[in-house]
Amino acid sequence: MEFASRFSPFLLSILRIMSGLLVLQHGTSKILGFPTGPMNSTSLTSLSGVGGLFELICGALLVIGFQSRISAFLLSGMCAVAYFVVHAPKGFFPLLNGGELAALYCFTFLYLAAAGPGPLSIDALTGRRAA
Repeated sequence: MEFASRFSPFLLSILRIMSGLLVLQHGTSKILGFPTGPMNSTSLTSLSGVGGLFELICGALLVIGFQSRISAFLLSGMCAVAYFVVHAPKGFFPLLNGGELAALYCFTFLYLAAAGPGPLSIDALTGRRAA
């Protein structure tokens, strides 16, 4: 797969954009009520509402690639808290406690915080290297 290695920086950007879009929809659902689903009408004073603000703001920043490392780090921590507060008390195994997505997001965002935004980002355009 030697030929694929030249696409690695662009795939990093795609991972950042898609992860940002996927977590952004959680924030828009909780805070803006779109798309309609079980997470609508979350109170901003609840733990879920605070998480929704993180998802909305940091998710949008990740999509455009601005302050990417900080945003990814904050989202990683938020997902870790979500896993240990909401899912872990239901049992040890993520498959059984419903925490697979929170755990996967946590480590994906942690990787993005370390690896950076990739070349397709505002951070790359402005020459930002580290947060």
